[in-house]
Amino acid sequence: MARRETFHRHALIVRLTHWINVVCIAVMLMSGFQIFNAHRALYWGLKGADADHHWFALPKGFPAWATIPSWQDLATGRTWHFAFAWIFLINGVIYLLFGLLSGHFRRDFLPGRDQLRGIGHTIWDHLRLKFPKGEEARRYNVLQKFAYIGIVIVLPFMLLTGLTLSPGMDTAAPWLLAVFGGRQSARSLHFILAWSIVAFVAIHLIAVLAAGPINEIGSMITGRYAIEPEIEPEEEKP
Repeated sequence: MARRETFHRHALIVRLTHWINVVCIAVMLMSGFQIFNAHRALYWGLKGADADHHWFALPKGFPAWATIPSWQDLATGRTWHFAFAWIFLINGVIYLLFGLLSGHFRRDFLPGRDQLRGIGHTIWDHLRLKFPKGEEARRYNVLQKFAYIGIVIVLPFMLLTGLTLSPGMDTAAPWLLAVFGGRQSARSLHFILAWSIVAFVAIHLIAVLAAGPINEIGSMITGRYAIEPEIEPEEEKP
């Protein structure tokens, strides 16, 4: 009978930066809700006020349990948001350097030709919540790779749009306003990108729960991932 096998899947730096990101994203999202509640409308361009045309608005703000702090306090919300944004930035730079210098991105994120050819089958398996077992579980599947590549691209834009919202950057990096079409456009893009990260996290959590949370979360803590043996069909006896 085939035995359950474990192998080293995640390097220590990957695990540490992952959990720091979990904390940072949670705090920035909740403090971001606090900031958004101060003016619950989004605009394109340079201006954004009550009399201006908005493309999106919420009649009510995010609930108190979802904001940091839980009471209405824009200044404190900004303090939390910016403090963890810098932690998030430093953590991201560390992960980026590790990914490039160690070959992690090239080795683990770039899909192979066989994976690209079988992308339709992979999508169908995921829709049925059927995940790879055996040797296939040793590497990320093509959808995981595209998702991680996408999030690596989104996060720098998330940080840049956030920096554009700070008036202090008008002098330090005036080109940011031109790139994003004004502070209000940057705010709208920042909001959209934030929710794309929320969608990524939600899908990621659903996949973790469906694939086996003990094994998946355990591998991100210890680095060791367990592979369940593939059960071969028994041959019919004559």
